[in-house]
Amino acid sequence: MTDNQTVQAYTEAWTQTIESISELVAPLPEGSWNRATECPGWSVRDVVSHVIAVESDLLGDPRPIHSLPRDLRHVTSEFARYVELPVDKRRCHTALEMTSELEYTIIRRSRALRNAKQTPEEPVRWPAGPLARDVPYHELLRRRAFDVWVHEQDLRRALEAPGNLDAPAALITRDVLLELLPKAVATKAGAPAGTALVLDVTGPVEFLRTVRVDATGHCTVDESISLAPDVQLTMDWETYLRLACGRGRPGPVSVEGDQELAERVLANFSVTI
Repeated sequence: MTDNQTVQAYTEAWTQTIESISELVAPLPEGSWNRATECPGWSVRDVVSHVIAVESDLLGDPRPIHSLPRDLRHVTSEFARYVELPVDKRRCHTALEMTSELEYTIIRRSRALRNAKQTPEEPVRWPAGPLARDVPYHELLRRRAFDVWVHEQDLRRALEAPGNLDAPAALITRDVLLELLPKAVATKAGAPAGTALVLDVTGPVEFLRTVRVDATGHCTVDESISLAPDVQLTMDWETYLRLACGRGRPGPVSVEGDQELAERVLANFSVTI
């Protein structure tokens, strides 16, 4: 694809996902908004609030004026405080207020994306408080498709409403998480030089990848098949997603080969903030 086609693909993936979230939560009764999700400390309302808040930041809306409580156990860093503030601000909002704001935010953000003048490689600001930085425009769009889709799945699990696991943004998520896989295997789990680990993922999004650590400790991921890997991990797509995004340790995961190394990798599999 050309750079402009890539931008369009990311935009369409984001649109399909955020509209799916809107359709999912539109009919929810008040009580369902308080259901806990796998995001520590966050309810369904909180996850939707976070999605609204990030898109509002990208629209240039002012940050809400709000005093964040100091006793929130899941808030453990300045970045977490930055993310939590607009979430906590909306904890008193009704279902109607939440769905109305989400719908209005989608309309405004979709219009902004249609009218955007940035080139794919143009640096734009990633609004992340203490972690804010400039990224290429296409990367910002890719990360928004990824983040919104992961949170859609958080909502679906909490609401027991599975779906959209093979959406366009799911493929973007696969690629984002695979790029970060060397961090889990070599950096966090400390796999030694010469290690080959095969990851076999089944289900709506299926793929086979080999993670290799070379003699210098450099780690890569490729599609070639290792006939005698040190470890092979086999799991379904949703299990891989939840492990890589730090949503607990679901199962089952089939392990072949070095059990101790496999345990270290699985214990350090989360690669998202």
